[in-house]
Parts: sequence; C-alpha cells; structure tokens
Amino acid sequence: MIVRTKRTFSFPDRGTVRLLVTLAALLGWTVLPLPAEQPASHPDLDALEELAMKAAVQKVAPSVVQIETTGGTDILETGPEGVVRKGMGPTTGLVVEADGYIISSAFNFANKPTAIFVQVPGHKDHYVAKVVATDQTRMLTLLRIEANGLPLPVAAPKKDFRVGQWSLALGRTWSTPEGPPSVSVGIISALDRIWGKAVQTDAKVSPVNYGGPLIDIQGRVQGVLVPASPRASGETAGLEWYDSGIGFAIPLEDVLAVLPRLKQGQDLNRGLLGVLLKGQDMFSTPPEIASVTPGSVAARAGIKPGDTITAIDGAPVVRQAQMMHALGNKYEGDVISLKVKRGDQEVNFPNLKLAGLQVAFAYPFLGILPVRDDPAKGVEVRYVYPQSPADKAGLKPGDRVLSLTQGKAKVQSFSGRDQLLGLLNNLMPGTEVQVEVRRQGDKGLENLTVKLGELPDTVPAKLPERASAKKALEAPKPMAGTAPAAPAVAPKEEDKKKAETGFLQRTNAAGDRRYWIYVPEDYDPNIAYALVVWLHPAHQGNDKADREFVNFWKPWCRERHIILVGPRAENETGWLFNEADFVLETVHHVLGEYAIDHERIVAHGQGAGGNLAFYLAFQDRDLIRGVAAAGAALAGPAKENVPNQRLTFFLVTGAKDPLAPAMTQTRTKLTEKKFPVVYHELPDRSPENLARDPTLLEELVRWIDSLDRL
Repeated sequence: MIVRTKRTFSFPDRGTVRLLVTLAALLGWTVLPLPAEQPASHPDLDALEELAMKAAVQKVAPSVVQIETTGGTDILETGPEGVVRKGMGPTTGLVVEADGYIISSAFNFANKPTAIFVQVPGHKDHYVAKVVATDQTRMLTLLRIEANGLPLPVAAPKKDFRVGQWSLALGRTWSTPEGPPSVSVGIISALDRIWGKAVQTDAKVSPVNYGGPLIDIQGRVQGVLVPASPRASGETAGLEWYDSGIGFAIPLEDVLAVLPRLKQGQDLNRGLLGVLLKGQDMFSTPPEIASVTPGSVAARAGIKPGDTITAIDGAPVVRQAQMMHALGNKYEGDVISLKVKRGDQEVNFPNLKLAGLQVAFAYPFLGILPVRDDPAKGVEVRYVYPQSPADKAGLKPGDRVLSLTQGKAKVQSFSGRDQLLGLLNNLMPGTEVQVEVRRQGDKGLENLTVKLGELPDTVPAKLPERASAKKALEAPKPMAGTAPAAPAVAPKEEDKKKAETGFLQRTNAAGDRRYWIYVPEDYDPNIAYALVVWLHPAHQGNDKADREFVNFWKPWCRERHIILVGPRAENETGWLFNEADFVLETVHHVLGEYAIDHERIVAHGQGAGGNLAFYLAFQDRDLIRGVAAAGAALAGPAKENVPNQRLTFFLVTGAKDPLAPAMTQTRTKLTEKKFPVVYHELPDRSPENLARDPTLLEELVRWIDSLDRL
C-alpha cells in the first residue's frame, strides 16, 4: 500500500508536461506528438504518479529484506515520554552486497537480541544472521547471512539530491517478504542534516521502516532510514520524532564508502578532537575553546583553552554550528587540519588524526572543601577529607592554599575557589603538584607535595557550619598574568530594593507557565546560595504538593543556604523533553535575581522529573553540576566526562521499584564514564520523595554542600 497525500490539478502547465514525459519514459511509454489542430487531453496525473511510484518500489523491493529477532532485553530506555520497549514485530534491512551483507538501523538491535533471522524476497529459507559491525556515529548495523546472488539496489548519487524531490520510505514490518513493502510518500525536505550525516524527509519514518530504504521516483536508493537527533546519540536517539513528518536517512553512497571497513568487523566510532566550547547557543556563538581534555588529540597538538577555531580543512568557521557540521561526519582515524586564533596570532594545526572512544576522564581531587565567597588571595581550607591526598600531605582546616605548581612549570597563584578549580581541571589524577600553604594563625609558609587523587563518591558524615566568607559581591583578585577584574558597578537607587524572600509564585515571560521559588527569609546577598531545581513527579504539580515539599526543605535551606525553584509540568502526566527550555528559563530567572553558587546547581526529580533531570544535566553541562534522582533511569548512554564541567549524581531506588534494574544499569553507565555516583537502594520499599525521608534528605543536603570539593 502506498501512503501519500491526495493532490488536485487543473490544466497542465509546462512543468506538468515535463513530469508526464518523465513518467512516460520511466514506464516505457512512447510519446507521440499531438496534431497541432487538436487540443491535448488531460490525463489522470494521480494515476500516473501511482504507476510511477509502484514501478520505483518494484525495482528495489527484491533488495528489501525482513528481519526478526528473538531474546534480548524488553526495556530499551526510560525517559519523560515514557518507557521505550522492544518491538514485537519484524524490522527491515537492505541488501548492500550480493554475498549476504545487509545493512539496517542499529535501533533494530538495541535490545541486544540473542538471535537474528532474515527473510529475503524469493527465498524460502529463514537465514540466520550475525552482526558484523556497527557504525556508531550513523547508528547503522551490518549483518551477514549465508547467501549468494542477492539483488543489489542502485544508489542515487548525492550530487543529484534536491530539496523537494520525491522520496519514498519503504519497510517490511507489516508485509510478507513475497509481497510489496509498505510505502510512505514524501519529499526530501532538507540536505546535510544531523551535522552533515543525513538527508531529511517528510515521509512517515518510524520503527515500521527503520533500516529500510528511502528511494527516489526512479527506484534508486537515496539512503537508509534511521532515527537520528542533532543533540542526542545512541540507538534510540530521535525516536521521539517518529511519524512526525521529520525523518532521516543516511545516504547509501556514504554507507557504501565505509562498507569495506565494516566488513572487516570494525565498529566505526565518531572522530573526537577533545575540546569543549564556551556557551550554549551554537548558532550565534564563535567556537572558542573552554577546555581541552587531558591526553586528547587537541591536548597533544598544543591547542589551548581560549583558542578560537577559525577554519577546518581550509573552510572558514565562524559559529559553533559550522564546526559541528565540519566535524560531525568524521570518523576515528580521519585526518583534519585546524586554524585557530590565539590572541592576535593565527596558529595552524595540520594533520590532526581524530581519536575514537576516549579513556574516561576522572576529575582530579586535592581533598578539601574551600571556604566560599572569599575574594582574597588563595583558598582557605574549610574541611579536609580523611585519607585524601590533602590529608596525607598534612593540610588542616583553617590553612590557606596560596599557589599550585606542577614540576618545573611556573608557580600558579590564585584567588578564590573558582580559580583554583580551573587550575585543577587541567590536571589528571596521579599528577604530583606542589602547594604553598599559610598555616592557620599566620605561622609562616610551607611547601607541600601532593599527589592528586580521583574525585570521590562519598559524602562527608559531618561538615563545619562555617562555609562562606560572606563576600560574594566582591570580585576576586585576578590571577597572575591576567587582566584585572572589571570594577563592580554601583547599583542604582531604584535597584537597591530588598530581594523578595519566602514562598513566591511566579509565571514565565510569556505568562502561560507557572513556577515557584523559595528563598530563605534570612537571605544574604553576600552569600552564594546553592540552587535546587525541583522537577516533580506525575500528578504532583499542584499547590498542596509544592508547599509540602518546601516545608520539608525549609530548615535546611536556612541552615545550608539553599534556594529552591519549582517549575510545573504542562501536563498532569509528567514532563516531556521539550519542556526543558521552560525549566531553564526559570533557572536563569533565579540566577538573575539572587546570588547563586554556579558550582552547586542541582536538578532534582522523581519519576519523569528525574528523567528530565538527567536530560538537563547532559544537555546543559555549563549550568547543572549535580543530579539527584529517585525512581528514574538514564535514557540512553552516558555522555563523556569533561574537565571544566563537573557533574555528579545522587541516585535512589527501591528493591520494589520496577525500574530498579534500569537504575542499577544507570549507575554502571555513569561510573564507567568516571562520574562520581552516590547510590542508595531502599530494601523494603519503592523510592518516594526524598524529602519525606529525614535521613536521606540530610545526606542529600550534605552532598549538595560538598559539590564544590577540590
């Protein structure tokens, strides 16, 4: 069956006549000139379209196979939109070599099936298939069956792709191998999508045809249908768009280009440079490097934080999106050249061989908690972690760390926690450094040797009450070799009004969404407060639940300097990923109104709210520093750790929670990437709002208080 939109026509124009001639040629008709004195009759164009489409489908149908799997996991992932479960029916694949090689979407094997079977049109047998390799960047999987003489499709040249040309999406989920495949008709709606890896179509694309071909009106294969997303990765990325009029296909020409490597059993990974860019608006922000991952390609080449990339492979780069587009289709082992602007100079980096999966980066750990809001030179030690590198070197609470030096490098002095954290982020665990210390009571200076450890996943049993020097409004002294900090701007008289405190009901700028803020009544702008973003579970976005939550937290907010913000989901059933922008809007409003410690912003949620907390943390790494989630699992794989955007997790599940196995997997995913994870499994119950458990809440508060450990 061909699914398409009904079109109406009046009298044919020149374009229509050209279409008729093309259709006639495709169908083998002879076009005879009409006598000049007779008006041309108007054929049924819909019928001609139907015939042409059927002919195109028939041409490629023998190469479209049906794939069935058995075994494997039932749940693929969980998220705010719900649970993604393994489909029960067949899926689709496309023959790419006559001796049994078949390409399909990696989504079709995300559940890690124990057996795969393939039915080929015209063949009676069910072939047993094995996975040969997976293209991890385009999410395609190559299969092999013991068969020969399989019919091959013709690839449509990429150079012929045009926006607006016909595209037909084929699948075999609902059809037998002997019958015609299912067809959804559309057009190519965009080129070079998903950072240059895919074409976009408005034909219906879903699990019904993932792995099948997208073909043109001539029966040539334009690409292989996959779920895809410009922001997420993994087998299920982009699944939320299915049947939405936004579908993607990997050009078959590109698939065939890497087929020899896949046939060797080599998984293909994305090529990584090893840098993190400043800012979040990729469409207007230049690609300025915020940090370089130690040991990465960029680090070995000498690329530095503060460099701005201006060209890749000779092509100018002005915005981050252009950089993403230039690198998005590169594989591990591909070689590129870069040009960067460093101050007033341009520096060239030729022949950079991109890396693949990087060794997980672990955050370095000195072993102290700093006194916050202190602009003076150095960092005062608030707390020393037992058995930490600092403890073993002899650091004590009240000492002031003044400088840090690695080997024979220049002595690095600093003022305040953030400057010291920036220095540590460029080092690896195991690095030996020298720290200059002034002992408490001004007893003179000492030099200590410290071997950095890894950031721990433990929470201090007790913390000193004094956490702040209460000078958050004072700019820290500049580091040696940097420009002085901008002078503070004196507030205008009309801006000197006292900040609002207590439980505050708010609406967003558009006036169509509600949220609340709780600010302790003794709020002091000289103290930088932690910010907890509460993402409520389903059916608890109401006044009663909000006030109950705040009442549990009030004493801790006053004692440990915490502000709460509670956006409300649009629907009672819970959060959707597309509500992330609204949540971020509420966070930025609080940041603009109150003194907030950027190293202690936590996304805290339960159920669907917890899933959204995971999403926010990985999509907005320069904002979120911690995730506290109950009864929620990470959707898809964990992203890589990055040096200057620390992210840690506090997870709670229950033995009776159906998601307990997925929570255990979440913990494993995160720890494999070297993220610190505090994990609790409640033995006799499902997880509830953490605020209802006094012991867990008190530990959660201590965890938040220690997020800025160094």
